Amino acid sequence: MIRRARVLLTAGLAGLLMSTAPLAAFDTSASAAFVLDEKTGTVLLSKNADTPLPPASMSKLMTLYIAFEAVRDGRLSLDEELPVSAHANSFGGSTLFLRTGERVSVEDLIRGIIVLSGNDACVVIAEALSPDGSEAGFARMMTQRAQQIGMTNSTFKNSSGWPADGHVMSMRDLTLLAQRIIEDFPEFYPMFAETEFLFDEAESSNRFNRNPLLALGIGADGLKTGHTQEAGYGLVGSAKQGDRRVIFTITGLDTAQARAQESEAIVNWSFRQFAEKTVTKAGAVIAQADVWMGASDTVGLVANEDVTLLLPNTPGTGISAEVVYTGPIEAPIAAGRQLAELIISPEGLPEHRIPLFAATEVPASGFVDRILNVSQVLLGRMQTQAGDTM
Repeated sequence: MIRRARVLLTAGLAGLLMSTAPLAAFDTSASAAFVLDEKTGTVLLSKNADTPLPPASMSKLMTLYIAFEAVRDGRLSLDEELPVSAHANSFGGSTLFLRTGERVSVEDLIRGIIVLSGNDACVVIAEALSPDGSEAGFARMMTQRAQQIGMTNSTFKNSSGWPADGHVMSMRDLTLLAQRIIEDFPEFYPMFAETEFLFDEAESSNRFNRNPLLALGIGADGLKTGHTQEAGYGLVGSAKQGDRRVIFTITGLDTAQARAQESEAIVNWSFRQFAEKTVTKAGAVIAQADVWMGASDTVGLVANEDVTLLLPNTPGTGISAEVVYTGPIEAPIAAGRQLAELIISPEGLPEHRIPLFAATEVPASGFVDRILNVSQVLLGRMQTQAGDTM
């Protein structure tokens, strides 16, 4: 039968379970948002996170991801110069003001996409890597690659995020993509923190990164803004403080100022309201499980390794914990055998399930003890039945 054991209040658990007030959730004004603690994988905020929405220029991250893969596997080199087509030259909005027929290095194109959000630079990369040399072919390639890396709510119609029917991404997908860029391409990721890139002396005013977080001193180092009339203002952002990194995506803000304020607020909330805490040390007994037919009536339950979780950092935040197992557990029990789970449920966050193991060996009881145990159980049942017939 399923049993719940009383948790022994080790120092770590005692510190977690003393308080009962709920965590105040972040009330975002974004129409959709997703916030992830990278190290622990903890989802701190999710609002309409799986809804496919127009991503605007934030979808350029997928073009960059594929370009980074191409450089890594040798299909492109950073100093290789690619031709600018008439199609690439035809784009408005954010551009590098590329001219038809000129050739531009892959490195400049990549920086032009990251820092200046160049629509024309995206098309040059797309046509170079497309199976059929077209931007539409590259968009199909983007969709296929996105599915392969787990982005299940993304469909691409172009390389830049230019408004097009059916060109959509979810906030969870964009955050996953940002995480993949950070983890898969550490050699390229520092480019996202560059605040300016002067590509054309004649267009010297067009050299600044639009990411409003980079200059605030809060650890922000990427990734990409986006804006169209349909999508509103959005941002895929990341910030690192100490050994923690937070990655987030927001969209649907009314103004660039609102986007900047909301992004800064999310970063500050993520680092101030949550912290990594050691729940228990490896080998520390957390609870006792009942044993049947054993040399001992109970066995200690321990984690095999130190357990550190991201948990609310606000005094008074409610966190509950319980140990669940099927018991009593019949002896013999080998030391290190998995017997139970520690379930920690922080207010407003996903629960954590931590496997627990037998702290010591519990041999089976001797013959006489086993007979006595069985006799006691039978006697108890008989007394219960007698009471039911009275």
